[in-house]
Amino acid sequence: MEKGSAASKSPATTKKTPNATSPSVSPTSVIVAFTVQCDKCYKWRKLATEEQFEEFRCNLTDDPFVCNKLPGTTCEKPADISVDSSRVWVLDKPNIPKTPKGFKRIASLRSDYSRMDVKYMTPQGDKIRTTPEIVDYLQNHPECSHISPSDFCYIAPKIMRETLPKHVVKNPVSSTKKKIKMKSLVDIHITGNPSYPPKKIT
Repeated sequence: MEKGSAASKSPATTKKTPNATSPSVSPTSVIVAFTVQCDKCYKWRKLATEEQFEEFRCNLTDDPFVCNKLPGTTCEKPADISVDSSRVWVLDKPNIPKTPKGFKRIASLRSDYSRMDVKYMTPQGDKIRTTPEIVDYLQNHPECSHISPSDFCYIAPKIMRETLPKHVVKNPVSSTKKKIKMKSLVDIHITGNPSYPPKKIT
């Protein structure tokens, strides 16, 4: 996930979309990598886990990421990854609370590449897509009394459309909602920086 000029502080994640066997098949997006941009040198660093990504993202504005927060990493080292159209980048909102223990925040890319969707999976495996649903869930699960609805954020990451694959139609999807046939795997990065586009290394 990456953002505009302010994206230099953000963490990011990667998703892969399996090949569709026919135009009628909707690809499933799966995050496979997480990255964060240094607030000083603007280089992107890969993160080991989603938990590490959420740790940086939850307080990104007050505590910007810098390279030396990762063991053995400095601004002098080459970037781990660069923004280009070989993968799709999406930008997550900074300062999103860490996902409560037992829950999982899932960001998925629609098959027509029009937008991202966010939902949470409960410890029981149920998928919750709206704040009213999570309020109702918490009221009916007293074991979650320490969790607040404000611990959940449904704001979807923003797609950097300039990084979409060449075979994807970049114009708004028509009212026919025509399916797009996937021709290759697509990586998606999510970053938690407030501005767009990401800052570039100079």
